[in-house]
Amino acid sequence: MPKRDYYQILGVSKSAGAAEIKRAYRRLAKQHHPDQNKGDKGAEAKFKEVQEAYNVLSDKGKRARYDQFGHAGIDPSYGPGVGARTWATPDGQAVDMGDLADMFDFSYSTRPGGGGDASSVFEQFFRGGGRGPRARAAEPAPTRDIEHRISLTFEQAIHGTTLELQLDIGGNRRQRISVRIPPGVRDGQRIRVRGKGQPGTRRRPPGDLYVVCSVQPHPFFERRGDDIYLDVPITIVEAALGAKVDIPTIDGVRTVTVPPGVAGGSKLRLAGLGAPLPKGGGRGDHYAVIKIVPPTALTDEQKQLLQKLAQCDVGLPREGLWE
Repeated sequence: MPKRDYYQILGVSKSAGAAEIKRAYRRLAKQHHPDQNKGDKGAEAKFKEVQEAYNVLSDKGKRARYDQFGHAGIDPSYGPGVGARTWATPDGQAVDMGDLADMFDFSYSTRPGGGGDASSVFEQFFRGGGRGPRARAAEPAPTRDIEHRISLTFEQAIHGTTLELQLDIGGNRRQRISVRIPPGVRDGQRIRVRGKGQPGTRRRPPGDLYVVCSVQPHPFFERRGDDIYLDVPITIVEAALGAKVDIPTIDGVRTVTVPPGVAGGSKLRLAGLGAPLPKGGGRGDHYAVIKIVPPTALTDEQKQLLQKLAQCDVGLPREGLWE
């Protein structure tokens, strides 16, 4: 069954900006989140589909490849990509002609009627063809390190996980390795795995692997540094009289005490329930941010009660504020 268009999945146009895509993802992820739809396999499938779409459209590089080539542009099983050309250097290293064309600002096309053929340009450059002097052989690459990007859910980044990665190590060779992602990794963090880059030679040791983490946003948690924030809506009655409210945390449900007379925007701190600190140095905090939500539809009885309250001297919060 062919995959659906990622823009259609999120309900946005192809010209949508990053902020619009993020808003659409948060809304749909919250709607189909497994915690909100216990035992609903259909909702679980839609949640995964929404996450996959956001993972591609929120990444500039992946989005550009998807816009140009569709699903083939971001599927590793398609190799170097649609229309890509490769050329082998004298020592057997594969060179992506598309990448080299970008480096030297050449344009090319593999289709008739397109731009110039970059392969002939680079063949002359490396082999000494053409009218200019014969080019010398390229110097050996200074490093054999490779970089591999991964996408993590919010929970995987917080709690840590182990992933099986399939890596392209050059020369049409692949290797599969297991990589442990430590708890508390941040978006954009690089994890170094020694000796798992391109294989070494008699003169050079093997390179290292750098795993670059891309963390997907959560439907309702927001990470700021090592702290986690959660908006908690409460009624005007709970705000005035105080209440005990059950809220989600990354460690499960916790009960917070809302003090009487709490103001909107107040932060209630749950110490030690945030993200793990680097190198086992404890954890950040969890903050419940109070959002007072007034009723939108009142019965006649409720209106009368509020009118009676208004007649009482409860004070004016604006009194003397702008004098």
